[in-house]
Amino acid sequence: MRVELLTVGDELLLGDTVNGNAAWLGRRLADHGVEVTRSVVVGDELDVIVEAVASALGRADAVITTGGLGPTYDDVTRDALAKAAGVGLVRDPALERRLRERAEASGRMLQPMAFRMAEVPEGAGLLRNSAGTAPGLRVELPGGIAYALPGVPFEMRTIMDEVVLPELAAIAGPPGVARRTLRTARVWESVLATRLAEVEAMDGVRLAYLPDPAEVKIRVTAAGPDAPGRLAAAEARVRELLGDVVYGVEDETLARVVHRLLVERSATVAAAESLTGGLISAELTAAPGSSETYAGGIVAYATEMKARLLGVPDALLAEHGAVHPDVAAAMAAGVRDRLGTTYGLSVTGVAGPEPQDGRPVGTVYIGLAGPEGTRTVVSPKLPVPGKGPEIRAVIQRMTVVHALELLRRALLGLDVAEWSEESRRDREEWG
Repeated sequence: MRVELLTVGDELLLGDTVNGNAAWLGRRLADHGVEVTRSVVVGDELDVIVEAVASALGRADAVITTGGLGPTYDDVTRDALAKAAGVGLVRDPALERRLRERAEASGRMLQPMAFRMAEVPEGAGLLRNSAGTAPGLRVELPGGIAYALPGVPFEMRTIMDEVVLPELAAIAGPPGVARRTLRTARVWESVLATRLAEVEAMDGVRLAYLPDPAEVKIRVTAAGPDAPGRLAAAEARVRELLGDVVYGVEDETLARVVHRLLVERSATVAAAESLTGGLISAELTAAPGSSETYAGGIVAYATEMKARLLGVPDALLAEHGAVHPDVAAAMAAGVRDRLGTTYGLSVTGVAGPEPQDGRPVGTVYIGLAGPEGTRTVVSPKLPVPGKGPEIRAVIQRMTVVHALELLRRALLGLDVAEWSEESRRDREEWG
């Protein structure tokens, strides 16, 4: 089963909106054994959409479009599909009635333009939208099927999961492909690929590396008559070669893993943040039930706040400034003492775009205070992504990952000193 994606909207084409729908659809279809062969973005132009749909169905079995099903004049996807099918638009009485009922229930006056959402290409099938107003459409065209979904993400996902995916899976038949995504932190993509060269050579197995700041997801794909068995063997070998570098699978974030480990140990953590400005706390509170393990945090961004709120000695700050390993250690101990937690986690450093206290951009120190004492990790100088405004966001994100990974390793009883030294060696070797 070969499918192409067509996302519609000037806002996507011009970069005003990130195309998250295409990313989600690609992952979801792959998980269900449907091959996505191409993804295209077009603007709100009727003839361009018609041509793109025809072109997609000249190569694939089906095309899935998102966007252009709303009530405004620039929502022309339904018009384009009608033109591609050589039919007109007709008013669907059931859809019109539903529009009126939803408007009345919310106490709104229904504008005449809203009835555009009740117009569908003649002969089209309606895809029930249990999350919103505009239905999806199924249109039989020369060459294959066009599925048109709303651009609103939660509506698109609802129709996709409830209607489209079951249909596509039935057409595609039993999958001959099995996939699993393993998650790693703090190790460079090139280092992972080097270590996993023998897995790449396994019959019927393919690896894909999906890097994020300080993290790399490894998607393992196995194909063939015994795809699940091949996948299990490949995953086992990846884990053997990488060891504790693998921290989770699929959607299991580093913060969720840390939360689970803290629960298992009846332990708690508090965060003292400088350059990350609360991002570590945001990660730790994203996990359901996080109040069981996360006590709170202190964002001591200004230098004097590190002394006033966390008890960092004034003399230490005066001598070395805010970016120093001893400052990170004092911050970790201070937040642990003030909030009464098992662990105190701290970060201080230079997110840029300018140096601070004589330290270059990308210098980061991470402190961890716990029952075993207080330690500081000097993160390898984080790579500076150019000179634009993205510098700060990337370095902050990398710092969050490094800090959570330090806590994970401590909770597992792994050698933190070796972790820091390995980071330095990898940085020197691979750049």
